[in-house]
Amino acid sequence: MRTPSDGFPQLRSSDRCPCLSGDTFGECCGRLLEGVTQAPTAVQLMRSRYSAFVVGDAEYLLATWHPSTRPHTLELDPAMRWYRLDIVRREGGGPLDRDGIVEFRAYYRDGERGERGEQQETSTFVRDGGRWRYVSAVA
Repeated sequence: MRTPSDGFPQLRSSDRCPCLSGDTFGECCGRLLEGVTQAPTAVQLMRSRYSAFVVGDAEYLLATWHPSTRPHTLELDPAMRWYRLDIVRREGGGPLDRDGIVEFRAYYRDGERGERGEQQETSTFVRDGGRWRYVSAVA
């Protein structure tokens, strides 16, 4: 597994996956973050990207971002503690699709300010070179 940034939680393979799939981290998003396998669907890529935010894996986030919209760098805030992901809606994004849309809500606590909040987005994904890539989002 990639080394997480300072201040982020370190998850073991046997820990519950932060994407709340019901599987362990090692059976779910951990395999994707480690590069053992690729996301078969846009929803699974979305879940793994959420988990990457949880553990501070900016490298994975950049690697799964479509080159046409990917920033050069990405700084993650270790004070942001993501604790819940709800998939609201999905369109396409299956194993045989070329594109997909995933609407989700992600819940967080800001450790510095002690505030709680949620982020709701509708994200677009495309299959590029046989791999799902995140393209953009509308909040």
